[in-house]
Amino acid sequence: MPVFSTVDDLVAHLRHLATLGSDEGLAFSELDHGLQTAAILARDQPDDVELQVAGLVHDLAHPWDGPGQPEHHRLGARAVEGLLGERDAVLIEAHVDAKRYLVATDATYQDALSPGSVATLQAQGGPMTPDEVAAAESSPHWSAAVALRRADDGAKVVGADVADLDHWIPAIRLVAAH
Repeated sequence: MPVFSTVDDLVAHLRHLATLGSDEGLAFSELDHGLQTAAILARDQPDDVELQVAGLVHDLAHPWDGPGQPEHHRLGARAVEGLLGERDAVLIEAHVDAKRYLVATDATYQDALSPGSVATLQAQGGPMTPDEVAAAESSPHWSAAVALRRADDGAKVVGADVADLDHWIPAIRLVAAH
């Protein structure tokens, strides 16, 4: 598993994701999914560039994980922490727990998940316990992690018209500079 130390290396990996079909078997690439997630966050959280970049790269480790994607969130967080910083790493790692949280706390949430997200839920730990919910809610980045998760869930539209990767490179550089 690589650890990205330069923006150019990270961007090269993201370009590689454009050649890989969605892990969920949907008719778009892994990069398309990240671009859609970032676009939703830019619309909903326009002043939080770190969150938008976390949305762009949140699934960058899908190719390195196995069935059910039980570790991609941790692998991705480790891969970018040194480059993008602690907050982005925390948000990337938390996007799976945010799914588990929402399944446990929102009675309608699981019904709205894509079939792929439902299939990976058990491999990723299933719904949170009440103690896990309380611990998650105490995290200072929890609301941003839930926003990323909701954007992730909405970023599965074939043919969505969103900005391309080149649009996001200045934002990645800005986050990496901090």
